[in-house]
Amino acid sequence: MVKVLTVDDSVFMRTIIRDILSKDPSIEVVGTASNGLEALEKIQELKPDVMTLDIEMPKMNGLEVLKELKKIRPRPKVLMLSSLTSKDAEATTEAISLGADDFMLKPKDIPHVREIGDELIGKVKHLMTLPSFEVPHKSVESGGAADRVVLIGSSAGGPPMLDTLLAAIPPTLPAGIIVTQHMPTGFTAALAARFNRIAPFPVKETDNGDIVESRRILLSKAGVHTVISGVIGPNGTKSGRIVHSNAPPMHGVRPAVDKTFESAAHVYGKRCVSVILSGMGNDAGEGAHAIRDAGGVSIICDEKDCLVYGMARSAINKEAVDKVLPLNKIAQEIERVVLQMEG
Repeated sequence: MVKVLTVDDSVFMRTIIRDILSKDPSIEVVGTASNGLEALEKIQELKPDVMTLDIEMPKMNGLEVLKELKKIRPRPKVLMLSSLTSKDAEATTEAISLGADDFMLKPKDIPHVREIGDELIGKVKHLMTLPSFEVPHKSVESGGAADRVVLIGSSAGGPPMLDTLLAAIPPTLPAGIIVTQHMPTGFTAALAARFNRIAPFPVKETDNGDIVESRRILLSKAGVHTVISGVIGPNGTKSGRIVHSNAPPMHGVRPAVDKTFESAAHVYGKRCVSVILSGMGNDAGEGAHAIRDAGGVSIICDEKDCLVYGMARSAINKEAVDKVLPLNKIAQEIERVVLQMEG
């Protein structure tokens, strides 16, 4: 049984979150708090496993709570609940740096709040499978400009799968990794900071002009397309550089997985591996087809491991799939394929 404390200054949100979580028999909401000071008292009293934490609250806000939690051992896992504003996006990134374990986004309008139910339950349960994280100190050296690339695309249901996949990537993998996860503008910096704790080598949000490096992970910045352009490295090997594009959304999203996959296929050709995880819609099918046509390898996750199968099915419909694998087998297959590539 997972014991949860819900912290939010809104009576409505506290009630909704309690109702949602109480529907799962493996979760018990042991208490609620309306501000940070009350939350700290209840943590000592109730010893919750997980705390859902709002950012803006009277008396003591969520960021101040996180600073105080550093003095408490053991402390609960913390799931930040963020509103869809630029201010909250910045605060969410700071929350991750202060030790929050994960975050999720609250709908703008009250009628849609209950629609986050499945995601909220999944996040709470997923947190219990993760180790407690300290500030990461990555010692893995970059392999320089990458001559091989692994491209990962996901949307709804993707972040927990990315936790599993990125944690399993071998630290010696001789390839660059680019992850494109559909997410509102402003929040990919927080997601990159969170993945940086889990992955074997450094993770950062893309900047315009970034070189794709081996043993480095780039997370496509929300609000722009991540396009890969070709560059010639010092040893004459063709590699890739990140170009942010303000082209119109594709499939209603920006960044679009198809934009990244297709541009990478032009640069890396048969030295590409694409992986499609959970996601709604048709984004990724065209890109996977382009990679397969260029001689690269296309992998999709088995449907039983995905919350939504639209993106993976779009690749199936394009006949652009080499392998369908369970989530826990994908990292091993990535390594096998990359090591067989000609540099």
